[in-house]
Amino acid sequence: MRGRNLSRSARNAALAVLALAASSGFVAPASAEVRFGNNVRVGGHDFSNQTFNAKRRGRIYLYDRKPRREGCVWKADGRGGRVRVCHLQRVR
Repeated sequence: MRGRNLSRSARNAALAVLALAASSGFVAPASAEVRFGNNVRVGGHDFSNQTFNAKRRGRIYLYDRKPRREGCVWKADGRGGRVRVCHLQRVR
């Protein structure tokens, strides 16, 4: 009888821990935001004072040679956000 009660209490404790872990992950999803400050360079190109988050994302492609479509453009991502796509030549 006592062994059965211990396993039941251990099971209840495990379920409580799982419930707490699951609820904390679903209640407050993680959100990240990247803020570039002054003098930030990516591949030698200036990306100072730009903010990217879930709605405003950035995708940067660096090439050793000159890319076909050089430069940056904003595009819709199909989920209600925008993506800044940059095709840049690496500055050495």
